[in-house]
Amino acid sequence: MSTLTEVNTLNTANSESLPTENGEDSPAVKSTFTLEEIQKFLPHRYPFALVDRIVDYVPSQKAIGIKNVTFNEPHFQGHFPGRPIMPGVLIVEAMAQVGGIVLAQLPDIKQGLWMFTGIDQVKFRRQVVPGDQLRMTVELLWVKRRRFAKMQALAEVDGQKVCEGELTFSMVD
Repeated sequence: MSTLTEVNTLNTANSESLPTENGEDSPAVKSTFTLEEIQKFLPHRYPFALVDRIVDYVPSQKAIGIKNVTFNEPHFQGHFPGRPIMPGVLIVEAMAQVGGIVLAQLPDIKQGLWMFTGIDQVKFRRQVVPGDQLRMTVELLWVKRRRFAKMQALAEVDGQKVCEGELTFSMVD
């Protein structure tokens, strides 16, 4: 299961400033995240860290993440020898991790452990192989009682749908 534990605080070192009504600058919301910054939000580490970069982030709404698929990943040794294909379950997990970036930064929700708890209406459209760049868009559909969330996820390679579906999450104490 996917988990995340930290709520992000705005890192102003890499963000732009926006002028306010009184003429002072206030930090803009960060819209991209490096691998090192992603690791501050998500507890996943090798070999289960499946997001290399966040290329677009809209607070409380959506995130778009990138996974660069390489032959060096351990699952390709057995899935499948001579014909490496990224397992569908890892594609779904990668989408959930992108969703975790949104959930980790929701305002007014206590810091805790979000767990990926379900998938609905997931469809796989094509294979993902080494050399592909998986682009995952995950949008928040709703949050209930500050403990449950549902997100719509889409993974693409070169503009072609790879996988899509709804992901559910739950906050555990």
